[in-house]
Amino acid sequence: MANRMQKILEDANIKSASVASDGLGVSGRAILTQLLACEEDAVKLAALSRGRLRSKLPAMEFALEGRMTAHHRWMLRVLHAQLVFVEAQLTKLEAKLQDHLREYQEAIALCTTIPGIEEVAAAKLVAEIGVNMAQFPSAQPLASWAGICPGNHESAGKRLSWTPRKGSTWLRRSLCQAAWAASPTKDTSLAVRFRCFAVRKGKQRAIVAVAHTILVSMYHMLKTKQTYRELGADFLDRRNAENIKRYLLKRLARLGLQVSVQSSEDTTALLA
Repeated sequence: MANRMQKILEDANIKSASVASDGLGVSGRAILTQLLACEEDAVKLAALSRGRLRSKLPAMEFALEGRMTAHHRWMLRVLHAQLVFVEAQLTKLEAKLQDHLREYQEAIALCTTIPGIEEVAAAKLVAEIGVNMAQFPSAQPLASWAGICPGNHESAGKRLSWTPRKGSTWLRRSLCQAAWAASPTKDTSLAVRFRCFAVRKGKQRAIVAVAHTILVSMYHMLKTKQTYRELGADFLDRRNAENIKRYLLKRLARLGLQVSVQSSEDTTALLA
């Protein structure tokens, strides 16, 4: 709808979209209303700009110098009426959805504590898996049902394929979208997990791994009614501290360096 209206304005040589990023924002709607009211003065139309557009008044005045005909206005009125109707229907639909989600607000609030999940995504996830986790003996059957874990195809003790089962298409898509949103977050364990998997397995597999972690976290949160507990960006270093120490010492030894390791606690004691 918005694109069709913009094409009609372009046909009338009104290039407001080259100045305003949102043609149907507060300023764009005010200008459109006056255009439909047969206002043709570019200066008066540009004066309706709000916010940051006030600093672009000369450019806006130049962009609004068009040739609006009666036919252009008729087509814009038809499309504008359709836009108003659709927006009103969306408002009613959102209100109806909120009525249905009212009894699940506690679960949705818990899910929104996970990085990358906002209220709409949480509502979709809760709608797919429900809030009763007693139907799954553990998080692994839930991940298998969702199709968000590696496949287990074996024959005669030989692993044939790692391809996951199809599972729930809508749940898998919502989890992957949440994983993409969590991947660039700062100082979170989900972002660290994504980067570690992306280096070794590629971004697509990394997203599935992060989505699996989100689903497992949701299972335990909904089961215990506890909020998400952030492990921090250094959780892998803390979990594998001894392995990392040995690895780094070996690398330094290959460079011909002799290293004496002393813990920070011992150093603090010596300084005291």
